[in-house]
Order: sequence, then structure tokens, then C-alpha cells
Amino acid sequence: MSPENIGKAFQRWLDGDVNFLEHMTDTAHVPDSQREELKAGRRQLQHEIRHRGSHRLLRAEEAGFRIVYNAVAVISCIVLIGVLLFIVSRLPRYGVENPRTLTVVERYVEKGLQETGAVNIVAGMILDYRAFDTLGESHVLFTALVCVTILLRRDRKNMDSTLEDYYTIRRDRYYDTSRDGLIRRIAVVLLPCILVYGIYILLNGQNSPGGGFSGGAVLGAGLILFVASFGFDAADRFFTQKVFSVISFVSLAFYSFAKGYVFFTGANGMENHIPKGTPGAILSGGLILPLDIAVGMVVACTMFGFYSLFKRGSIGKD
Repeated sequence: MSPENIGKAFQRWLDGDVNFLEHMTDTAHVPDSQREELKAGRRQLQHEIRHRGSHRLLRAEEAGFRIVYNAVAVISCIVLIGVLLFIVSRLPRYGVENPRTLTVVERYVEKGLQETGAVNIVAGMILDYRAFDTLGESHVLFTALVCVTILLRRDRKNMDSTLEDYYTIRRDRYYDTSRDGLIRRIAVVLLPCILVYGIYILLNGQNSPGGGFSGGAVLGAGLILFVASFGFDAADRFFTQKVFSVISFVSLAFYSFAKGYVFFTGANGMENHIPKGTPGAILSGGLILPLDIAVGMVVACTMFGFYSLFKRGSIGKD
């Protein structure tokens, strides 16, 4: 197909003139009477999509919106490129030492253990010296999950009832790994090891390589393996939508208020009275351990939320 024909086909798809249900086949799980009813409803839905899509995009206001949208997108990209180029021009040249950078590095290395109480200086830097940046990263993960939830969640508020049967047909065509006996047996052996290892990484981030992001990723992978092996019905018994919301909110709220207190006391030259603990012990590093746990919970919930939304359109039972 030539590029010209590809462009025309894409435009027809945008206008709603393409039958996106054309290649959707019924499954053996649907009775003949229900299959005929679904086909009739499908033809009616196709007619409505064609009728509404071919006329709606021809309106003058939507054509004007498209022009404004493209103009704003181009201007935003040019401004962003200009800002990035300006920042690059202000950076020191390659091979030239930056005195400010050396000062910061010396502070981290020489006084990191004393000021943070963490043997792992990387954890002390991320969750103490640069905790405000890590707070932003955690909120970025949460915001990304909220956006994916808005786009993909299927419920009574945002799901057209006329499309429910077609999504059911498509879902029946996927292979259900939870019915595979071999995968379930392997998961019984691997899951405890993965969860224990994730908890170990989460609790020892202030003493060894690890912490909230890596430990949360391991725990999130364990949750995904559990769902793939035993199904969403088993996961919904303990990880519902309410539990997910509470864990995410409490973790981010604790991180925000705890570091907000530290930022306030530090900016005003006050002592925060949070003990550093004994370096090398699990209960050490001041707030680093509870902050690691909070970040790990956010990362694990985000990973599982993405998988659940893409797989079935919801995180858990309401």
C-alpha cells in the first residue's frame, strides 16, 4: 500500500468510517441465538458510529479546534526546545570541573553517614538530601496511574452498555494463564521467595543496595505473578479497589507530611528530633526506612494497577 493510500485509510479511521468490529469473531462460548443477537446489535452500532463519526468531524468548530491544537502543540515544542538548549548552553564544558558539583559530592561523602545515619550513601542522598525530588517522582507515578485509570477503567460511569458484549467476546479469546497447572505449581514455589526478597530489599535500603523503588518493583512483580497464576478473583479477596486507594493515599500522605516537617525545621534552623539510630541496624537512617516503605508501596501499587487496568479495565472490586 502506498503512503497516499495509508494516509487516506488513516483519515477514514479518524472519521469513523472504518468498521473496527469487522474482524472480531465470535467464540464457541456464545450460543447461536445470542450470537445472532450480538451480530444484529453490532450492525446497528456500526451504522451509528459511521453516521455520527462522518458528520461530527466536518463541523467548522472542530476544524478550528484542530488548527488551534496543532498551533499550540508546535509553539509548545519550540518553547521547550529553546529552554532545553538554553540550559545546555549554561552547563560547564565537557572535561571542565564544576566547583559547585565537587562541593556537593564532598558533602555527601564526608558527612553523609553523620547527617543521614545511612550506611548506603545513595539512599541517604535520595531520601534525605534530595528527598524533595523523590517526593515529586512518587507523585509522578501516582499521577500516571490516575491518568491510565481515567482512560482505561471500565465501569457504569464511562462504559457504553452497547459495547459490553463485544468486549466480552474479545476477552474470551485471550489465553487464561490462571488455568495452567504448571504455572500455578511454579508460582507456589516462586511467590514466597519473590515476596520475601522484595521485603528484604525494602527494609535494607539504608544499609545496602536497594530501597523503595527496587523493593517496590519486586513486590509489584510478585503481585502480577500471583494474578497471572491464580486469577483476578483470588487477588480481589485481599487487594480491592478500596485497599489500593488507601495504601496509595496513606503512603503519599505520610511521605509528604514527614518530609514537610523536616523541610520546615531545616529551613528555619530547628532540630527535627528524629533519631538517626545505629548505623548498620535495620532501625537506622532516621526517616529513610519508613520513607522507603512508603515509596515501595506506591511503586508496587502502580505496577499492579497498570497490569490490572490493561488486562481487565479495573484494579479491583469496588
